[in-house]
Amino acid sequence: MEAASSGILRVGLTGGIAAGKTTVASILTQFGAGVIDADAVAHDVVSPSGPGYPEVVARFGPRILAADGRIDRAVLGGVVFSDPGALEDLNAIVHPRVRAEAARRMTDLESVGFKVAVLDAALLVETGMYRDLDRLVVVCCDQETQIRRLVRRGLTRRVAELRLAAQAPIERKVGVADYLIDTSVTLDETQSQTERVWGELLDDRERRG
Repeated sequence: MEAASSGILRVGLTGGIAAGKTTVASILTQFGAGVIDADAVAHDVVSPSGPGYPEVVARFGPRILAADGRIDRAVLGGVVFSDPGALEDLNAIVHPRVRAEAARRMTDLESVGFKVAVLDAALLVETGMYRDLDRLVVVCCDQETQIRRLVRRGLTRRVAELRLAAQAPIERKVGVADYLIDTSVTLDETQSQTERVWGELLDDRERRG
């Protein structure tokens, strides 16, 4: 991937559902990375004061609003996930604004001295956002491990399998990864892998000057 001109190393962190991405993000935070949660950014973008709010409400109407004026994400989800065209419209509104806000927050992290900024996002590859970044870390595990984790979260095995089937194949993410972390192993082993990747990311940054 093409390196950005900024001194901070901009890293994407992604993976499939229940692959262990949140665990890896937490470990990277402990090592000193500045981590940005794309889900939190998306929430902010469509909050009443966010840049995407007026357009989302204009597109989907007052039916998606809760009593306090905020967008009811469950209602909006029910609308867009049964209508591919509506989902495409929502993504066209939200994704560019998430990209812009994530870039702004990475610049903020650089200004306060962080060497590495990590954007934790499930759809980095699907949206093409990973191309904005210097490195991509993909968290993965075997499918049976994902299913077990989803079942522990309260899903039935059938629903867990459907959730996995609805996602882009992990091979698509792995194919563009700079680094892989396999969380099928123990937590200690996952931490060791993450520590190794962290060291290599710091080396990457130093080599860029």
